[in-house]
Amino acid sequence: MMTEIDKDTALQCKAWPFEEAKAILARLRAVNKGEIKTPNKGYILFETGYGPSGLPHIGTFGEVCRTTMVMSAFRRISDIPVKLICFSDDMDGLRKVPDNVPNRDLLSENIGKPLTQVPDPFGTHESFGAHNNARLCAFLDQFGFEYEFMSATDCYTSGRFDETLLLMLKHHEEIRQAVLPILGAERAATYSPFLPISPKTGMVLQVPILETNLEKGTIVFEDEDGTRTEQQVTGGKVKAQWRADWALRWFAMDVDYEMAGKDLVTAADISAKIVQILGARPPAGFRYELFLDEDGKKISKSKGNGLSMEDWLKYAPHESLAYYMYQRPTSAKKLYFDVIPKAIDEYITFAQKLPDMTPDKKLENPVWYIHDGAEPEARNTPINFALLLNLVNAANTNNPEILWTFIQHYNKGTTPENAPFLNRLVEYAIRYYEDFILPAKQYRLPTAREQAALESLAGKLENIASDLSGEEYMTEVFSAGKDNGYEKDELRLWFQAIYEICLGQSQGPRFGSFIQLYGPADTASLIRKALSGQFAKAA
Repeated sequence: MMTEIDKDTALQCKAWPFEEAKAILARLRAVNKGEIKTPNKGYILFETGYGPSGLPHIGTFGEVCRTTMVMSAFRRISDIPVKLICFSDDMDGLRKVPDNVPNRDLLSENIGKPLTQVPDPFGTHESFGAHNNARLCAFLDQFGFEYEFMSATDCYTSGRFDETLLLMLKHHEEIRQAVLPILGAERAATYSPFLPISPKTGMVLQVPILETNLEKGTIVFEDEDGTRTEQQVTGGKVKAQWRADWALRWFAMDVDYEMAGKDLVTAADISAKIVQILGARPPAGFRYELFLDEDGKKISKSKGNGLSMEDWLKYAPHESLAYYMYQRPTSAKKLYFDVIPKAIDEYITFAQKLPDMTPDKKLENPVWYIHDGAEPEARNTPINFALLLNLVNAANTNNPEILWTFIQHYNKGTTPENAPFLNRLVEYAIRYYEDFILPAKQYRLPTAREQAALESLAGKLENIASDLSGEEYMTEVFSAGKDNGYEKDELRLWFQAIYEICLGQSQGPRFGSFIQLYGPADTASLIRKALSGQFAKAA
């Protein structure tokens, strides 16, 4: 059930989605001379763009996810209806053959043709563009996004863009002059906002426009065979060059909001200038920072550095990725495997807090934006991901049923049915542990002081009740360390020793919570095995 937030509370919120939503209201005031009213189209239009020459990826998710968060905020400060368009630039010419497709020769023969005129190498759709569009919709549907899909090919060929294309023809030279300053000399010499579709080969041509005729609505260009050709700019016979195409969509559809990556700042600024040349106000929207790999380098699909969407979803729920997308969107963040456990556990922490927060505090909680104010299923998750990873480690099993026996001892009454998010986490923890923690495990033997402290701890755990709290078990851990010479400023070393000797890693969650989950008797047995050298020898 969606949490009701009154408008005054929402307007006071400083979280970035609300700041963006308020920027949309400011745009409406500017367009309507100080008045906020519903646009003639009947709604506020949010747009995200997709280039279907490749499959949807983590950036696609991020842009739709963040835009949806702004929409959630806007609904709380305005009664104007909203709509999200996911626009596919499927009339773009195929520039190169992707590495991850079959029948690559089939694509090679169609380089330069609009993606919706290129045969589908998978053999499942009428074109390569249609195949990737279907993948986009399936991708977005699995996360429950509310959107309307729109195809560039449909917009151009149906005549939806015709009026704006004729207006661009009228302002052809002004638009050219807006773009020329960022182009090299060679490209500037041939640049036009119009890319004609060759009537002979079907290719998207990047050629000089020799003449424009506004009265006839035509351009003149030299076709690939040298033939001087006059062609309409309407009816799908041309495609706008991508900066002009962006402006074309903004103007023709009256887009109110679209965000873009920092790498597209210059292009977005030029597209905004073109919209102004056409006589309108460009949409609101911020410029988000790009993700970096572990070494601080920009993530590139072609290089394969950093995390892919598939990588994240193999080891973590999509809600945790949405949480990561919410955090500081205008700051560059590293995106690699080590960030996953922290993102999951921070998401769980915020999900558990959300139901009991006051309305104004809810709007400071990232989870509110992820679930549009509804209470998340993760609120009933008594065990975090870091603790699960240690349980998989200690139990030495990839069997979820065995792990659930420990979980149910830790939190009686918890089942896979009433804690579905935790049930998902168990599977993710097994995969993450096997792929990342197990290969890096490095046990060591204890020093004399560590041996004595661990012997003491094992003895305490063998003679203690099995139904105590994590804090009560933690008191015994502290006591065993202090009794064996670990002063207050050395306790960090004591806990590090426990993890390195007993679990083969240098850190983990509070060990008292681990004892509560794994059980004091089993933890004592684990310590005894470690002290005997069983783990260090095996390693």
